[in-house]
Amino acid sequence: MSGIANIAVLGLIFGMIGTTIGGVIGAFLDIDSNKFLSFILEIAAGLMTSVICFNLIPESMEYSDITGAILGIFIGVCMMIFCNDFVNNRLLSKSVSKNTKYKNRNLLKVGLIVGIGLAIHNFPEGLAIGSGFEASQELGFSLAIAICIHDFPEGLAMAIPLKQGGYGKLKVIIYTAISGISTGVGALVGALIGTISKQVIGVSLGFAAGAMMYIISCEIIPESNSMYKGRFSKFGNIIGIILGLALV
Repeated sequence: MSGIANIAVLGLIFGMIGTTIGGVIGAFLDIDSNKFLSFILEIAAGLMTSVICFNLIPESMEYSDITGAILGIFIGVCMMIFCNDFVNNRLLSKSVSKNTKYKNRNLLKVGLIVGIGLAIHNFPEGLAIGSGFEASQELGFSLAIAICIHDFPEGLAMAIPLKQGGYGKLKVIIYTAISGISTGVGALVGALIGTISKQVIGVSLGFAAGAMMYIISCEIIPESNSMYKGRFSKFGNIIGIILGLALV
């Protein structure tokens, strides 16, 4: 196997491990209380906010500049608006919404959109892994391990709404694992290009930040608020941000 293929495989493995572990835990986690589910969703929102503010945007500006970061964010938000319409019109057709096994259509939609956002988010991370391996093996492995660790809570953020929305355990795990595949694709592209343009990586990271901003603001938090409006769930957001700081 060539060096480039090895890098792609490593990117794929590390990208899928984190999201899959989160997916397995989310698939087997039974939550009956709307209050507690809202709390968990807020933790997910807080974790993703930390990733955006302390990881994606700073790295985007380091690779590129503020213009590249803002451009990427804008494109990412626009892409997620398109994805939202796609999920509503295709993945959640009338036949699905009427099927009694799907307990909560809105939660199912949140899970699917989070999954799309994670796949988008994982691609530029894969680019960074591939480029890192081209620079040195030590840098590549350190990036891959760090990305694997912070993909775990993101897999959980995807799995819980899918499970509560009515997907079976196996389907939840498969979907969360699939969301990590784009890390391997990004690693392959990064390795093929070698010293890929820093501007491209910077805009890509901004793109991922914009996609996640949309998910948090327009999907996770509104759904959490619709389930429970008390103060308890808001503490979940604070806890999520603090946990995110520890993982970044």
